[in-house]
Formats: sequence, structure tokens, C-alpha cells
Amino acid sequence: MEQIAVIGAGTMGNGIAHVFAQHNYKVNLVDVAAPALEKALGTIQKNLDRQVAKGAITDAVKAQTLQNITTFTSIAEGVQNVSLVVEAATENSALKLKIFTELDQHAPANAILATNTSSISITRIAAATKRPQKVIGMHFMNPVPVMKLVEIINGYATDAAVTRTIVSLSEKLGKTPCVVNDYPGFIANRILMPMINEAICSLYEGVAGVQEIDTVMKLGMAHPMGPLQLADFIGLDVCLSILQVLHDGFGNPKYAPCPLLVNMVTAGYLGVKSGEGFYKYTAGSKDLVVSERFLKM
Repeated sequence: MEQIAVIGAGTMGNGIAHVFAQHNYKVNLVDVAAPALEKALGTIQKNLDRQVAKGAITDAVKAQTLQNITTFTSIAEGVQNVSLVVEAATENSALKLKIFTELDQHAPANAILATNTSSISITRIAAATKRPQKVIGMHFMNPVPVMKLVEIINGYATDAAVTRTIVSLSEKLGKTPCVVNDYPGFIANRILMPMINEAICSLYEGVAGVQEIDTVMKLGMAHPMGPLQLADFIGLDVCLSILQVLHDGFGNPKYAPCPLLVNMVTAGYLGVKSGEGFYKYTAGSKDLVVSERFLKM
């Protein structure tokens, strides 16, 4: 397995491409938007520069990593002659189903089709193809070059040999694979999102403020980042989407998104990506500043 295609040049896509390319796989990075590809290459280069500055890699490794990446704006062209496709497009069911239908048409018959989805059913995605046994979840964590975990999700029809291949490949990337089965939220988000939602509910109900909630979890539970800051980092729209998947999938009211989260997403306060969520983010500043909206609570 030497030729890999990554679909989507956003935060997760460029991180996945970076890791594969750094481990000397040839990567076809595919996105319909040429500016997104240019931005992705710029991000990868900056992250490689950071690794060089820390002494983690050499200039030669950086140069080879960049040479290993080729960009495409067409899925049909980008998935020719690949052994594995990793889809990392926006967390939207309709979009992913459309992409997998197209991948099935254009990728080689023996290629494994993986998705980086954080919550959408692998079985449902696989059903959009004629090769459900070759479809699997390969859920990387953000930031991909740093985080060790890869959550590997078996769909109902995923072949055991495919799972073994993806486990082995993850280990070759220096990651730690954990194999789970296909139920709403898998494991990572089935546990994480209710915690984040409960933190938001606690804020909504006036139990404690933003800083207090995050400080309790950081100092009391040894979490490197509080749940509200983490929600901002993930994207409040993504958190809402995953909670909706959990709520719809299980039909259990304990997964119902907090009204405050729904209102924030509706109003466009999405966290880091929009410049404001529970905290306010200013370009060039690393200070953690609580949003003025929550100083009055």
C-alpha cells in the first residue's frame, strides 16, 4: 500500500495527508476547491517547519514529505491507481454518501475506502457502495500529526482482513489503533460529547461560569483542556451535529443538545473557526479570554 488518496483538504484532510506523506506514502490530496488545496499545502508546510524547529524531523524529511503530495480537484483523477482512500470531507451525511458513490465508481476494485467520520454510521456509508466489505472507519484525532489515537470502526459488512490491514497501517504511521463497532458516536464521541453537552448545560443553568467549569475539569480530572474550550476547538457546529446523530440514533433524551449550544450555532458562534464561542479568539494571541456574553452570567 504505497499510493493513498485523501478526500478533503480541510483541517483533518491536510493533517491526514501530512502524516501519510511524512511516512513516505505517495498522497493524492483531493478537493473540489483549488484555493482549499493551496491553503492545505501552506498549512502542511508550516506544521513541517514547526517540526524542524523542534528537531523532530530534518529539512530533508520536510522536503520529501512535500514532494510526496500531489493535489487534484477531481475525485475521478485523484483516486486512480490508489490502494486506499481516506475521506475527510465535512461531517454531512448526504455529502459523504455522494462522495462514496463516486469513489466506488472510480477507485480501483481492490481499493479500501475509509472515512474519517466522527459519528456517521459506517454501515450506512458502506451501503452507498458495491463494496461494503471494503469500507471502514478511520477516525483520526485533531491535530492529526500530534495525536496518537486512530479509532477504527467496523461497519456491519467490513471484512476482517480489511480491519487487520488498517490496524497495521495505523501502526506504521506511528499511531495507536483502537478497533470499535459501528454504533452512534462509536466510542470517542459517545463518551466525549455527552460530557461537553453537560458542561454547556451547567453553564446554561448558571451552576458555574466558563472558567470555573473548565478549571474544575483541568485541575480536578487532569484534562489538558476544559470541555468548553475543547468544544470551541472542535467547532460547536460539529459538536451539535454529533449530538444530533447520538440523539437520533439512540432515541434517548440524555443525548439531546443543550438549547444554549443550539442557539450559539444558529447565531454563528462556532468557536475558534468563527473567532468566538465560549471564549473569544484574536489572531496572533494565545490568551484564553472568556466571551463577554458569559461574563454577565
